[in-house]
Amino acid sequence: MPGPLTGIKVVELGVWVAAPAAGGILADWGADVVKIEPPTGDPARMFGRMLQIESGVNPPFEMDNRSKRSIVLDLGTDDGLRVAFELLAEADVFVTNVRPAALQRLGLDFEAVAARNPRLVYGLITGYGMAGPDADRAAYDVAAFWARAGLADLLTRPGDTPPFQRGGMGDHSVGMTLAAAVCAALISRQQTGTGQLVSTSLYRQGAYTVSFDLNTLLLTGQQVAIGQRESMGNPCMNNYAAGDGRRFWIVGLQGDRHWPALCRAVGRTDWLDDARFTRARDRAVNASTLIAELDALFATKPLDEWAEVFAVEPDFFWAPVNSISDVLADDQFHAAGGVVYVPDGESTQPMVATPADFGGTPWEPRSAAPALGEHTEEILAELASRRRSD
Repeated sequence: MPGPLTGIKVVELGVWVAAPAAGGILADWGADVVKIEPPTGDPARMFGRMLQIESGVNPPFEMDNRSKRSIVLDLGTDDGLRVAFELLAEADVFVTNVRPAALQRLGLDFEAVAARNPRLVYGLITGYGMAGPDADRAAYDVAAFWARAGLADLLTRPGDTPPFQRGGMGDHSVGMTLAAAVCAALISRQQTGTGQLVSTSLYRQGAYTVSFDLNTLLLTGQQVAIGQRESMGNPCMNNYAAGDGRRFWIVGLQGDRHWPALCRAVGRTDWLDDARFTRARDRAVNASTLIAELDALFATKPLDEWAEVFAVEPDFFWAPVNSISDVLADDQFHAAGGVVYVPDGESTQPMVATPADFGGTPWEPRSAAPALGEHTEEILAELASRRRSD
């Protein structure tokens, strides 16, 4: 299928995950993404070895680099830079997460590149933004997104050490933001004829991720309390364990609507007239008692049996606390399009889909991630052909 960005030419100068994730989304959506790599390759090509995957497969790199073409250029040489400039002269989009000072030294900063191609949309991901004392500070998402933006602190139980972020969480989030910004700038270009610089940062992305908390503090000076499971002010918004040890989350955000459904599900409709639990305020005051009673009730059946009970209550909202193995075994994950099949020679390999679909211009991955420099000769031949035609 063509995808909504068919015909759009993207040049990516990305390392590790953030910019390659943005380029990977654009490639999924149909863009021709040329990935510039140094002779040593994108360092993300080491992920498979870092994860001690003995088969040689590199799943993180495959995820963010499928459907791209790879060209090896030594940007420390005049020839390498000349080819990069040629690619950018005809590109619609440039995506990078190289630090701005390094880009400026290479002559690949926005002003220099836009002077050669005013129609170019220049997409930049930084760690901490483009101004301020840390504008050129090196960053990984664990630092700028997870630690400095407040996520780790908000998810740390009192007295515990901060939890570790999973790989690429901030990078994939900021990559989606940049992909959206690039598409908005392409629409603007249709109206103005001119490209522009669009940028985002891991720090800003982290702050936006916790903006429920951060904006509350900004506007009121108050911090949203961090809930403790045993004393949640709204016991209908809490996680519980079934009799087989499997945990699940009930999501009764609207007390008046969801409380009766919970009472019916656990066979305690007498609670509807119990003065301890009648109103949301009463349930908050007596939260510890109510949660303990719910713990005892939910421990009487395995989760599969509770799922059958919950299914007959349309106003009972819940979800299992899945492991990633559970996700891959979940029929709904597959029905929702969570897996795509990427052509790889004569077969295909299943991979996680990027999280957007298009009804009129559906996309599908076109190829596995390229080998280092796999398309160098092909891309150089294309440039030579265009020079001859000019």
